[in-house]
Amino acid sequence: MEFTTPLKKNHEFKRLYNKGKSAASQYAVVYCKRNGKPENRLGIAVSKKLGGAVERNRMRRRLKEVYRLNENKLSSGYDIVLIARARSMFSRFCELESSILSLFRKLKIIDNLSIGVVADAGSSSGSGSGSSAGFVTGTVLGGNAK
Repeated sequence: MEFTTPLKKNHEFKRLYNKGKSAASQYAVVYCKRNGKPENRLGIAVSKKLGGAVERNRMRRRLKEVYRLNENKLSSGYDIVLIARARSMFSRFCELESSILSLFRKLKIIDNLSIGVVADAGSSSGSGSGSSAGFVTGTVLGGNAK
């Protein structure tokens, strides 16, 4: 996470819970508040009710990855806490990611400029889909050549 530092102290989490804005979905809850610094700070919380240490750590890794893949789209200067809900333990990664991105949009911490750039990049790659299909075919043929 290039532009983010961790949020670790209990009083920082409590400050966000009490004074921050929040948004919730069936997979996660997001709290955020301005921090007056040039970078974001991220905290992740997974309750012991969601499973043993292995399951909780897997959920933490999934939430970190969702954040890492999309941190360039976020506005800077926020403290953010992601809290996993029970349903997120059994969700697919794409469902979890789209849910968290919609929560970021609801809290208005996503830069509108970066969303447009991503949408443009997606539409331009759609016109070049023929070359990617050839790549897949080439890979299949390469496998048969062995």
